[in-house]
Amino acid sequence: MDLHGIDLNLLVAFDALMAERSVTRAGARIGRTQPAMSAALTRLRTLLRDELFVRGPTGLQPTPRALDLADPITHALGEIQRALEYTQEFDPSTSTISMNIGLSDHPTFLFLPRLVSVLRQKAPGIALSIRSFTKRDDAITMLDGGEVDITIGVPPTSTGRIISTCLFEERFVCILRSDHPAARAKLDLERFLCLSHLLVSPENERFGVVDVALAKMGLKRRLALTLPQMYAAPALVASSDMIATVMAGVVTTSGHADKLAILQPPLELEPVQFQMSWHRRNDTHPAQRWFRSCIAGAFPDACSGE
Repeated sequence: MDLHGIDLNLLVAFDALMAERSVTRAGARIGRTQPAMSAALTRLRTLLRDELFVRGPTGLQPTPRALDLADPITHALGEIQRALEYTQEFDPSTSTISMNIGLSDHPTFLFLPRLVSVLRQKAPGIALSIRSFTKRDDAITMLDGGEVDITIGVPPTSTGRIISTCLFEERFVCILRSDHPAARAKLDLERFLCLSHLLVSPENERFGVVDVALAKMGLKRRLALTLPQMYAAPALVASSDMIATVMAGVVTTSGHADKLAILQPPLELEPVQFQMSWHRRNDTHPAQRWFRSCIAGAFPDACSGE
């Protein structure tokens, strides 16, 4: 039999007729009028080439064919019902699904330990898989391809199919080794420009946010070292004469803060936002929504302007 031509509503009607043995009561059971149930029974008889139900002294009596179909149809409808209910409910305490996250470097160090701790308490059966990315628009590629469920990093290029929300912001600080002569006084722009600079550039560009700000003033700094690994910067600065302008969270998470002088940059620098992004196709799935709420809960301080 070609299943493409079968109306699921007919199977629901059959199940109700089998339970009630009355067209009127079966219609009331599933919210249909008596004429609608009679029409459904006629269609069922045509589809299955059997009378299915015949009148008896106590109501409709199922034929042998109807009795053969009763248990399989009831079971099938129950499985469909359970499948549909599963899409509406999610129990993290018993779930054994896998979640895939795309993380840039900083969220990996700052946030991942928090998430692992939360999942160990609330959802011990959930498995995590981490994918790293460096270029911000790699997040879009990973989400489009279904490689990850969410990404966390600096904002990717805006696109309607990707939904994003800001999790946290990072302000910039300047770091010098703690016994550097320039660390003894307030860091002004003149002293700043006289120093040798370390540039952290995850995307391997030789023009960072500091250079953009300086260019607006017609100024340039002297770069001594450019590297993509931001967490290498504090250790390098702590053992050299270089200065670096990095996110404050990188310094505190690096384990080298006690060896560094942390100073206010002598120019205006906008904080960096880190966003959680996901594909629109995953927006309403209960497990995905629960997972995103866990991640958002790990960052209680909202981004400014969010």
